[in-house]
Amino acid sequence: MDRTFEDLVAEAAAAPMAGWDFSWLDGRATEQRPSWGYQRLMSARLATVTAALDLETGGGEVLAEAEAFPPTMAATESWPPNLATATALLHPRGVVVVAQAEGAPLPFADAAFDLVTSRHPATIRWDEIARVLRPGGSYLAQHVGAASVFELVEYFLGPQPEARRARDPEVEAADARAAGLDIVDLRSERLRVEFGDIGAIVYFLRKVIWLVPGFTVEAYRDRLRALHERIVREGPFVAHAARTLVEARKP
Repeated sequence: MDRTFEDLVAEAAAAPMAGWDFSWLDGRATEQRPSWGYQRLMSARLATVTAALDLETGGGEVLAEAEAFPPTMAATESWPPNLATATALLHPRGVVVVAQAEGAPLPFADAAFDLVTSRHPATIRWDEIARVLRPGGSYLAQHVGAASVFELVEYFLGPQPEARRARDPEVEAADARAAGLDIVDLRSERLRVEFGDIGAIVYFLRKVIWLVPGFTVEAYRDRLRALHERIVREGPFVAHAARTLVEARKP
């Protein structure tokens, strides 16, 4: 029997939010993955350096998939629930997890790392990345690109022309160069995302809190109900995620 709108929404509203694990969505939503395989690239690079830093590590889930860490391995995170999850996951493997306010200067010495990595950072401080990299060191990251999942964002918020221009990879590359870094690789892809029920959308918007700021079920109940009825009638809600692979090197 088809589950009701109220059942789906209540289940998603009660789901735990700690960490950066999206397995709750298994069987309910799908996201096409970028062709370059960021986790594999990151893992291979970590095996070649002596000191590395992972920025905005979330719950540490992506970093923890690396087969081996360099002798010095640190990670930063700002959200307290994620800090606890990352600490439990990474400390047993010798990774130092450091609390850091989003956008604040990095709490590390100049030229401390051979490699800085990040998957989907919210704030990119190119000046700080350049400062903590040793000469010849690299920043390797997968960024969220411009207008990512904006079909969903604009369903709830209406047209967002200014926000659509944010996270442009060419602008990010120019900012990296302005901080003294050389761009070695820059690739972008748009990838199909499907949400199979309204519970998946509620969970996603609760997790990725910056897409629809201040999102709550009560504030958007009418729009959620209309979208539920559309999904029941027409099938999964389709959006497109934007991803950018960037590698920058300090001369």
